[in-house]
Amino acid sequence: MMIKIYYSPSCSSCRKVKKWFDEQKIPYQAKDIFNSLTNEEIKEIIAKSEDGTEAIISPRSKIIMNKKINFDEMKVSELIDFIKENPSVLRRPIIVDDHRIQVGYNEEEIETFIPRARRLAELYCSPEHCPKYNECDCALTKEEKRN
Repeated sequence: MMIKIYYSPSCSSCRKVKKWFDEQKIPYQAKDIFNSLTNEEIKEIIAKSEDGTEAIISPRSKIIMNKKINFDEMKVSELIDFIKENPSVLRRPIIVDDHRIQVGYNEEEIETFIPRARRLAELYCSPEHCPKYNECDCALTKEEKRN
């Protein structure tokens, strides 16, 4: 599975995370939260959140404060619909790998999340998976490490 970074174009932390992944040559799929998140994507984020909605939803969001929303009383389907209709309530960036999520930009937490991401990148950085493998300096870096 490829890493997904859910972001907002106006979010500086999101830009930092994407830049870091680019510099490390770790492939990812960028998903703008304001451009039609699917129910499955939202469900995946919720399922992988260890702290429930507290980790992924900003309590300072105007819509939450104005409507006094209690997420503990919502069914999962209602929560998915709410997030889909109000994507701005999501904290960002949200980095998703095959087992977990990392929310926000915290260098120490990203560093513990990255080793798995790096292994996934090396898996995908091969002649079998990447049509530009021979043009990519990632291939050269891997060769240099072997020598």
